[in-house]
Amino acid sequence: MSIQTVGVIGAGTMGNGIAQACAVVGINVVMVDINEAAVQRGVQTVSASLDRLIKKEKITAADKAAAMVRIKGSVDYADLKVAPLVIEAATENEALKIKILQQLDSMLPASTIVATNTSSISITKLAAATQRADRFIGMHFFNPVPMMALVEIIRGLQTSDATHHAVKALSERLGKSPITVKNAPGFVVNRILVPMINEAFFVLAEGTASAEDIDAGMKLGCNQPIGPLALADMIGLDVCLAVMNVYMDEFNDSKYRPCPLLKEMVAAGWLGRKTGRGVYTYG
Repeated sequence: MSIQTVGVIGAGTMGNGIAQACAVVGINVVMVDINEAAVQRGVQTVSASLDRLIKKEKITAADKAAAMVRIKGSVDYADLKVAPLVIEAATENEALKIKILQQLDSMLPASTIVATNTSSISITKLAAATQRADRFIGMHFFNPVPMMALVEIIRGLQTSDATHHAVKALSERLGKSPITVKNAPGFVVNRILVPMINEAFFVLAEGTASAEDIDAGMKLGCNQPIGPLALADMIGLDVCLAVMNVYMDEFNDSKYRPCPLLKEMVAAGWLGRKTGRGVYTYG
């Protein structure tokens, strides 16, 4: 199965990153969001990202122009009918995702594969909310999508081999290095990563060290390219909290208890880079 067009639900950070990754390798993209302003922000983000690659001499201006032509922005789900694969990249909220997936399910051709970019929600459960469970799969990209090589491909209990093969082939075509993962809360990377971030918030809350020193310690002592608190700001503190809540609900184990400081910062609207304030302040 050769996929020439990909649909993307959501023009935010993950959605526009997925759109860019597809467009630069010659795949047409239909990127849908709730209103025209959100769509245009997504398209402009891709344009700015490609401009940075031009400055770094990674691509040419002609490469950018060709990629941008391949991205069609839309507010109409009906435009996704031309895509044999649609990737849902909405906010990490189970109820919202199910609503979107059921809406897609009702209007897409029966043969269309639907993937979700969830970082923690059960693929089996999301698949069961559709009428195409065998053609449903997790395709978890990492932020920033154009730069990060990993894609976690998560099989639900119902996912067919053909669906898995098609999505793995597409991931490789995007220049990614996919790993196949069984359905489980947090899958592999976030199952390890987000509890570590949560523990960094406990260390910060207890006053053991400053945010800067916690991040420096993990960078210098564990060879991490970015400290856990700075990474939380990049991911979004609301996303980190949502993931920890999933773990707490699914495992019913106190080791997954979200740090009260993390919860309080989310309640304050300090969500990280996207709001200009998280653990750190951003201009």
